[in-house]
Amino acid sequence: MPGTPAFRFRPRDLHRGAALTLALLGALGAAVSTGYWDDGDEHRVETVFAGTGTPAPGGAGPDADGAAPRPGTADREAVARAAAEAVAEGKSGKKAAQEVVSRSGDRWGVVYDAGEYQAFAQEMDGRWTGVGLWVERRADGRIDVERVQPGGPAARAGIRAGDRLRGVDGREVAGMDLARVVALLRGEAGTPVVLTLERDGAVRTHTVRREQLRTEPVTVRQLPGGVTVIKVASFTRGSGERVRQAVRAAPPGGGLMLDLRGNPGGLVAEAVTAASAFLDGGLVATYDVRGTERALYAEPGGDTGRPLVTLVDGGTMSAAELVTGALQDRGRAVAVGSRTFGKGSVQMPTELPDGSVAELTVGTYRTPAGRSLEGRGITPDLAAGERVEERARTVLGGLGVGP
Repeated sequence: MPGTPAFRFRPRDLHRGAALTLALLGALGAAVSTGYWDDGDEHRVETVFAGTGTPAPGGAGPDADGAAPRPGTADREAVARAAAEAVAEGKSGKKAAQEVVSRSGDRWGVVYDAGEYQAFAQEMDGRWTGVGLWVERRADGRIDVERVQPGGPAARAGIRAGDRLRGVDGREVAGMDLARVVALLRGEAGTPVVLTLERDGAVRTHTVRREQLRTEPVTVRQLPGGVTVIKVASFTRGSGERVRQAVRAAPPGGGLMLDLRGNPGGLVAEAVTAASAFLDGGLVATYDVRGTERALYAEPGGDTGRPLVTLVDGGTMSAAELVTGALQDRGRAVAVGSRTFGKGSVQMPTELPDGSVAELTVGTYRTPAGRSLEGRGITPDLAAGERVEERARTVLGGLGVGP
């Protein structure tokens, strides 16, 4: 199993809201969307304040590093102890750990087995084994196909967005935990999986073969009038540099659109690199981990001259919100669209005795102006519904871009 990342900002448990998307980065693959750091790749992180943790209600004990857990967070020591006791009794350490996390009220806490965690780590490289589906869970527990990867196994089988996923290999998935659905769909490339779907009242069964798939996290296109649109689907490895390359290659004198709609987050170091493409150094965000506050800074030398608009919506999450908030607070970009998701808490992984990994909330992050986004999201400077790009072009026109 690869080394656990330092920590991550990530939306999780989105099925608690009606029709909210569990934004999978892969082919119905990882159990969550995220923003995290790999070991050793923190991006100019510096300590700026050291404080103390706040005890959790009910007198919860201190965490493994001596700081008491915050309200709504799980005690790492208690989670690890429960897992160890379960393993000693021949029971599931993952299940015991998840029960402790659930009782703690940690909204974003989750426990992976070793295989699930390894698959998730692969997706941060932009690759995974699966069938090419993104899904969402409705309030009634049904699992729907949210979108389908073009050219993937599911697309070739005729599966469409909006289809209801009823079963995987004969097992009913309605009401099932999404991580469990993911586990059923995982497997080796080339192996078959039977999907039962419903469309317009008709139930169909498709046998598809899992494949090794890849994403293209950054795409670029040109609009009339010299506008360059840079779409970032997720902050997987290498995406930050791709954004910088796209900015450098953009026609001189034109405007820029950074499209972060539907971006579920990703590697925080990549998000900071992407923000650096538009900033000449300076603060990107602050975050705290059990009372110790640190800061993230952009690298100097970014493009600060061309007009910039960010496109956002309710699917803009986590590390994508970090970028949006930084550019908005620094006066670098005008945000256009609808309110973002509102995921501003920090998770840190802990490896458990049976090899599973518990990710527990340990703190929050804030924008350069000190805004906490947890549960609030970012309000765009200009609200727009379906005609977001058109409104953005109007903004750029007002800034002197275009004919």
